[in-house]
Amino acid sequence: MYVSVDTLWVLLGTVLVFFMQAGFAMVETGFTRAKNAGNIIMKNLMDFCLGSAAFWILGFGLMFGLSGGKPALPFIGVPDFFILRDYGSAIPSYAFIMFQTVFCATSATIVSGAMAERTKFISYCLYSVVISALVYPVSGHWIWGGGWLANLGFHDFAGSTAVHMVGGVAAFWGATIIGPRIGKYDSQKRAQAIPGHSLTLGALGVFILWFCWFGFNGGSTLSLASDESQIAASSIFFNTNLAAALAATATMIVTWIRYKKPDVSMTLNGALAGLVGITAGCDAVSPFGAAAIGIISGIVIVFAVEFFEKVAHIDDPVGAISVHGVCGALGTLLVGVFAVDGGVVYGNGFGLLGIQTLGVGAVMLWVSLAMVFLFKLLEKTVGLRVSRAEEIAGLDLKEHGLCSSYADFMPAVPSVLGTLVTEESAIPVTEVPPVQKPSREAVMTKVVIVSRQSKFNELKEALNAIGVMGMTVTQVMGCGMQKGQKEYYRGVPVSPTLLPKMQLETVVSKVPVRAVIEAAKKALYTGHIGDGKIFVYTVDNVVKVRTGEEGYDALQDEIVPE
Repeated sequence: MYVSVDTLWVLLGTVLVFFMQAGFAMVETGFTRAKNAGNIIMKNLMDFCLGSAAFWILGFGLMFGLSGGKPALPFIGVPDFFILRDYGSAIPSYAFIMFQTVFCATSATIVSGAMAERTKFISYCLYSVVISALVYPVSGHWIWGGGWLANLGFHDFAGSTAVHMVGGVAAFWGATIIGPRIGKYDSQKRAQAIPGHSLTLGALGVFILWFCWFGFNGGSTLSLASDESQIAASSIFFNTNLAAALAATATMIVTWIRYKKPDVSMTLNGALAGLVGITAGCDAVSPFGAAAIGIISGIVIVFAVEFFEKVAHIDDPVGAISVHGVCGALGTLLVGVFAVDGGVVYGNGFGLLGIQTLGVGAVMLWVSLAMVFLFKLLEKTVGLRVSRAEEIAGLDLKEHGLCSSYADFMPAVPSVLGTLVTEESAIPVTEVPPVQKPSREAVMTKVVIVSRQSKFNELKEALNAIGVMGMTVTQVMGCGMQKGQKEYYRGVPVSPTLLPKMQLETVVSKVPVRAVIEAAKKALYTGHIGDGKIFVYTVDNVVKVRTGEEGYDALQDEIVPE
């Protein structure tokens, strides 16, 4: 007989954990460049789709399969292809299976961000199948399927190790073997900042993940019918939120001290670090223990990101290795310190801490061996990394034929891949206007103004008001850095980067140049970095093609009413 409340609780948790895929997709998309946004979305979609099938066919059986009602095997479950046995108790079998499926998908998708912007899509698809069918289920059996770690008393309630560290270790080896993105390190191996294209999307992803984590941790009780389970779920919710909040706060403070400004992307990672850290012991620690785990995770994440980027020279665009690998292991170990029953701080000795350490080490070793073999095999067969030209052009274009994920908002960037351009037939010239000798009596001056695109309308109106009607406006990219203004992105000093600008050009003769300059200064001035610059050049001559007029006369255009 099934318990309806328990079934609904598990299904609600399943839906929330499934929606974590959207959170991961937004974080990874926001923390990477726009030219790879479509590829990121496609990978997050397909690792769930392929992983679901692989877990159904093989993975679930290896994780939970039993043989004739006998005790679970210590190292691997009995294969149950296509899940033909019944695994239900208080809840229907398929409710439990679906809940475990979305957990498997969470572990698989972690690698996507660490290997972003340079991984072949086919290789990522094959990786998704293998980790879901074999790698995650084996270590999952040890912890949750009645395997040898479970028998030792290893405690990982919702998956700091079983889910997050597995994905984090896989991400570490994937990013190590594939190598850094082009331009990430200079010739002296100094890290260069490559900012993501949308912190807004990144923040949205973090909030989605935070919201869904209540289902990730709370739903792992698998029950809500009894008073005890309701108390446990409530405590888990509170501990989960507290750890995340204090982790983000700790990260903000550390970055404020180290970089002189609170780092936005690192603080977002800090919130995720707290969530990952508390996942193992959310049911076993007090609020004070949850607070301590959150603060420690929030501090460690900063130095972990810096270590992998600056010392180990491992390029991880989203911080997946640090968030899931480091903080997953850390959170599991801290259960042995802060658990009310068995923790060191409660005078229970080092027994639980020793078991936690053994479990973390064993899972890390298994995942490392499996992932190194898999990634090396992919590298030697289908290839792991796209070509240099493809990486520069962006994976959206090469892997998916997508010029831009933001087609209505930005033009397609010319690609280094290119295609052959055919030469058009020449147009015959039947009449050439007579060219007169340039007049030297009038002085003509070209004024070029470079500024923010948002200031165009104000500038145009200001110039129109003083009689400047003809102008050419182009979108350009400019770079520069104000002296004394040091910028950081995830702890790495930001080099001058290209930013979209507006370039307005006009040639004047009748209108005084000083009037143009003063009008432009008045329209553009804000007092902040980026107001722009004005360049003044002498013009030898101007020829109006339509009439053949030159010099001063060529500049006297009549205003044609619209």
